Amino acid sequence: MRPLTPARGRVFLVIKLTIKSAQIKDRASELRLLFEVSQALNGATTELSDHLEETLALIARYTGMMRGAFYLINPDGEIVMEAAYGLNPTERRRGRYKRGEGVIGRVTATGQAMVVPNVSQEPLFLNRTRARDLKKEDVAFICVPIILEGQTIGAISADRLFADTDRMDEDMRLLTVLATLISRAVGVRRDFSSRHEAMIEENRRLQAILNQNFKFGQLVGHSKALRNILEEVAQVAATNTTVLIRGESGTGKEMIAGLIHANSLRAGQPFIKVNCAALPEGLVESELFGHERGAFTGAVSGRKGRFEMAHGGTLFLDEVGDMSLATQAKLLRVIQEKEFERLGGGQTLKVDVRLVAATNRELEKMAEEGRFRMDLYYRLSVFPLSLPPLRKRVEDIMELAENFAAKFSADQENPIHISNEAYSLLRAYEWPGNIRELENIIERAVVLCGPEGVIEARHLPAWLQNQSLKKEPKTLEEAVSSLERRLIIEALEDTGGHVTQAASRLGLTERKMSLRMEKYNIDYRHFRSSFKN
Repeated sequence: MRPLTPARGRVFLVIKLTIKSAQIKDRASELRLLFEVSQALNGATTELSDHLEETLALIARYTGMMRGAFYLINPDGEIVMEAAYGLNPTERRRGRYKRGEGVIGRVTATGQAMVVPNVSQEPLFLNRTRARDLKKEDVAFICVPIILEGQTIGAISADRLFADTDRMDEDMRLLTVLATLISRAVGVRRDFSSRHEAMIEENRRLQAILNQNFKFGQLVGHSKALRNILEEVAQVAATNTTVLIRGESGTGKEMIAGLIHANSLRAGQPFIKVNCAALPEGLVESELFGHERGAFTGAVSGRKGRFEMAHGGTLFLDEVGDMSLATQAKLLRVIQEKEFERLGGGQTLKVDVRLVAATNRELEKMAEEGRFRMDLYYRLSVFPLSLPPLRKRVEDIMELAENFAAKFSADQENPIHISNEAYSLLRAYEWPGNIRELENIIERAVVLCGPEGVIEARHLPAWLQNQSLKKEPKTLEEAVSSLERRLIIEALEDTGGHVTQAASRLGLTERKMSLRMEKYNIDYRHFRSSFKN
């Protein structure tokens, strides 16, 4: 038998119903019952048991059920009452069985339905809850297995005042349909739990890598895009592979290069940085390879280059796309042969350097146009890393902003908070300058908010506010998505990140709310941390 496996252990689902002689009068009522039961079960994305009471109440309303109960088999194999209708707390506590014990246990173990015309004459019927008076009531009992993917995962049972064979056949048919609905809900929940557990396990695995073997530095954020980059960094850091970091200005390329070095076998050796775009053309070669005395006007003494300084460690070439073709040729030789000469010198020097390069340019296009050597591009791009722009990490904006606010208010007595309105503007902005731009804006806002200690929208640049207001969706789909996202954010802000309450305000089930939050990369935890005013 293949058991259902939710987050807290393996269980089987058993539903026990007690139904009066009053039955569904017409097919329309029956269809309405099935529809509402289906809606209730479809809302169960995490714990199915949370919705069992609602399902029992619906069945009672439409069928005249006097009592009902749901049972789960816990990891120890004991069947325990999970939810009930029409039973008092004492009766609920008595509802415990061993597998194979009684009618419910037998159906669960064998996967075969059972019909008991009169429970007072059936030895298997235990009446464990003592909710019935078997001496006064003639009760018929029907139990139908719940089948999922060819395996019995539980049962649904009903007892009613004694009726003829035709009536019990009709009850059997209805219970079979309900069992099918329940099996589908269990299947959906099992898939959801499986994906959820896999995601948790993946997060734990990555967190273990980062916490045990990886130094974060000042890296802030938890978005999926950032986690993917960190996992790649963790994989490549321990090797000597050449890395090419690509990304827009301000995305943190230098910080990632530092992380690669700090978590490599060369961590105790030098980490030397060269910004190729900041150096005049005539000085790039001297900076990289060094020079001898008299190599050029002003060279009054010999000087080591960055390659020599980085020997045994890591050399980071930032904005490598700004190198001249002549310098590119010399760089290619060093990469290939691991040797070079200083400017004005004839001695060949050997060097052991791990190379990490970065660029915000399209090197492939530059190579096609003859402005960048294709062979050098291939040498540099052994392990490419593409950093996402901040607009692709919307869920990290609030955490980054809070981090910068704490950084720039460290010398103040009280911490700086950021209002919900200001957060909304920060999230809506496109951030062409990425993290560096956000840092500058928060530093300015900390100064402007002064002793109030709260960054309001008015403390942000006017052009940021105006640009946020001017953004108009281009299509109907974009307009609908923009409105939907804004309403979800507002509901989470108003409820302090309480998903259930926010979903209720929007008229959504918790499941639909979770799906929409995933679609728009919205994390409820940010709203809990920002629910301050």
